[in-house]
Amino acid sequence: MFRSIEDFLAGWEYETEATLKILRALTDESLQQEFHPDLRTLGRLAWHITQTIPEMGTRAGLKLEGPGGTDPIPTSAAEIGARYEEAADSLAREVSFNWTEKDLEVEDDMYGEAWPRGKTLASLVGHQAHHRGQMTVLMRQAGLKVPGVYGPSKEEWAAFGMPAQE
Repeated sequence: MFRSIEDFLAGWEYETEATLKILRALTDESLQQEFHPDLRTLGRLAWHITQTIPEMGTRAGLKLEGPGGTDPIPTSAAEIGARYEEAADSLAREVSFNWTEKDLEVEDDMYGEAWPRGKTLASLVGHQAHHRGQMTVLMRQAGLKVPGVYGPSKEEWAAFGMPAQE
């Protein structure tokens, strides 16, 4: 749970860039690739991450830019990335300008539970990290290069002239 706006903004900046690295590695073709009939496609996962920012932010009293819950999944990876960036930047801006540390303790109805806003922000970070992990597995299956997020990826070790760590 975040207890300071400054800590959230610092973490959110890194997490936003990490998510954008993943989204920018997608291709339009990869968005529709089905890996299993009961699993989300890369496009659906990317759009879910994007839609969740304004959805949860609205529940926490913020007025955010970004796609609504019924907006269709774009067929362009670049459009998903742009809409994600719009929503992520909107969240950072609105929290920065409209909340104080005391606001992080305010509880909102979040899916039938009372969540402090600091928990909501931490959940947004964890939520997108969780789905980024799912996406990297699917990206490998789709033959895409996976960018490193919390350290170098296999491809990045090779670019350093070193064998990938086991």
